[in-house]
Amino acid sequence: MSDQSTQPNLTYSESEGVDLVRRNEVASAIEAIVMVATDPVPEQLLASLVEAPITDVRDICHELAGEYINENRGFELANVAGGWRFQTRANQSHYVERFVIEGQSAKLSGAALETLAIIAYKQPISRAQVGAIRGVNVDAVLKTLTSRGYVAEHSRDTGPGQAVLFGTTDVFLERLGLASLDQMPQLIDFVPPAHIVEALESTLLISGETGISDQETLDFDSVQSGGPSSAPRPTEPQAPMAEVIDLTSPDPDSQSD
Repeated sequence: MSDQSTQPNLTYSESEGVDLVRRNEVASAIEAIVMVATDPVPEQLLASLVEAPITDVRDICHELAGEYINENRGFELANVAGGWRFQTRANQSHYVERFVIEGQSAKLSGAALETLAIIAYKQPISRAQVGAIRGVNVDAVLKTLTSRGYVAEHSRDTGPGQAVLFGTTDVFLERLGLASLDQMPQLIDFVPPAHIVEALESTLLISGETGISDQETLDFDSVQSGGPSSAPRPTEPQAPMAEVIDLTSPDPDSQSD
């Protein structure tokens, strides 16, 4: 008993054999948990998840943080806001900024391009006004354009509610190779000639030239509204009036009684 009481309490770093294996297992578990966490993970929660004493978890976190610094990693394990999280090293900020601003190769969707065009030609314009023009909710698209740096808050409307007004940025001009918004193409250049507009209108008009009779139109409207068709179906001829009367008249046998 005396021999056991004099044994020192070894930490994971000082232990050997099974203790060292356990230390590596706990360290790997901590890395995995912190990697998927969106917020800093408290030491108490880490200790509960990896089933290890909180003091050992704290020591392992500090050891991991030191290892990352000694290996000159681009990230670090930092203790912030009462928990541990992975974050990029401060000396790598210029590379991270370059990736966020310029390194995104994904193309803008059609909805994003349409929204960007509306803002470019109608700025300053509010979120509600853009949505009214497009006929859909533009919150997600505006968030994308803002994160890319093409659109930013310009000012506030002087009317009720003081809505935020959006406008394009210098990044937008740089991407298009323009010195100012005055160099943007005029919308009149994209309007088709009058004879083309008239031709398009004539093809959209519903008239007798389509070959649809008034009766067919009436039948279509009744189907659309869920009501019965006013025209009789050729496959179901109407029953004679006499048959209808016979069906609704009393039974002759019952009258004889």
